[in-house]
Amino acid sequence: MRIIRYAAVALFVWITQPGHAQTQHLGMKDALNAALSNYGTIKAKANYANASKAAVQQSRREYLPNVVLSAQQDYGTVNGQNGPLYGFGGFGVASSGLPLNSQNWNAAFGALYLANVNWEFFTFGRIRGRIKVAEATLQRDENDLAQEKFQHQVKVAAAYLNLLASRKITYSQEKNLERALIFKTNAVARSRSGLMAGVDSSLANAEVSNAKIALTRAKDAEQEQANRLAVLLAVPATTFSLDSAFVNRIPNSILSAATVKEGTHPVLAYYKSRLDIAAEQTRFYKRLYYPSLSAFGIFQDRASGFKAAYTQDQTAYTQDYVTGISPTRANYLFGIGLNWNLTTIARNGSQVKSQRFVADALQNEYELADQQIKAQLLLADQKIKNALDNYNEAPQQVKAATDAYNQKNALYKNGLATMVEVTQTLYALNRAETDRDIAYSNVWQALLLKAAAAGDLELFTKEF
Repeated sequence: MRIIRYAAVALFVWITQPGHAQTQHLGMKDALNAALSNYGTIKAKANYANASKAAVQQSRREYLPNVVLSAQQDYGTVNGQNGPLYGFGGFGVASSGLPLNSQNWNAAFGALYLANVNWEFFTFGRIRGRIKVAEATLQRDENDLAQEKFQHQVKVAAAYLNLLASRKITYSQEKNLERALIFKTNAVARSRSGLMAGVDSSLANAEVSNAKIALTRAKDAEQEQANRLAVLLAVPATTFSLDSAFVNRIPNSILSAATVKEGTHPVLAYYKSRLDIAAEQTRFYKRLYYPSLSAFGIFQDRASGFKAAYTQDQTAYTQDYVTGISPTRANYLFGIGLNWNLTTIARNGSQVKSQRFVADALQNEYELADQQIKAQLLLADQKIKNALDNYNEAPQQVKAATDAYNQKNALYKNGLATMVEVTQTLYALNRAETDRDIAYSNVWQALLLKAAAAGDLELFTKEF
């Protein structure tokens, strides 16, 4: 009869399984490492950091001079005219020739070859300011990636612990169903023999149904936690084989002191890097007030099919292509120029003022994050104390509930207790086992909260 009862429990558990998915063994450290390599947000922020790294290189190369090589070969006329001319928008023909009394259509080939170097060699720190802004942006994106990895590992560890707790609760509900089935068998047998009222068997059936529903709910919660863990690991949903041995012990570093280190805390470092960008941008905008000094040099060759005598003889030209594009005149030019747009001072004043407000806002956000993290660290210490109290109390509750259930069950078998009294102790035992499972998990959850608040995940990971 006992074998049949165990078989019934095993059959119910098998029926409520979602499928026969392949089991994947997953330790805590394996889960934390897998989360860093697969999750989409971490990949995206790594690419943002790579983009900022390329932007730093680009800003450094902006200091290089402009070197332009140009060559053009044309065919056209060279009629000139006295009068003013402005090549608005770049639309204008640079034809050079004498102003004749009338239009003619004499055309020949011509060419222009030039090399131009233009170097803005001194800008009162503007170029260096761009580089510093780019470097600060890179530091921000790298810190953003670091804090994303840190927070994601905390989420993965919490999901791992939640799945472990759900599995323990499921196991407790399986034991509760087993007890309910055994109790039902005894109640039905005693009811048929006339030793107990028939209503007892009905109550026993109700208790079995309640145990089955509780087990189904526990398995549903377990499946949700397993799915959440799979999403955080960026792997297909599967059945994970977890390491559960550590949950039954107290972490060695549970009572160790921890402080918030502003320089190394991933979240605070990210907020600090945002402040650094704002400061560098403010300094850069101020440098826009100043002028820039440029050095330039040009060397050019010109060719034309119109001969030097064309001013007196309009037949002195050739339409030969090779003659028209062969250089005959050369010029060079070099110098230093000063460029200072005075209205920039008025325009950039508001921009600098706006950037200062942005910096103040970022400072406020940094201070808020710092306050929240320090408050979370204090809360973590309180949660650790409460979790340890429940951890020490839970076994006593389970033992007392087990003794009460065994006592009432024995009295019921001898006709000295009612069905209601037994079901009450059965409920109390089930609640005690559930509280124990949650209490064991809460100790590790509290340690994880402390590690997250301190910004040092090693407080948690060194326990494995």
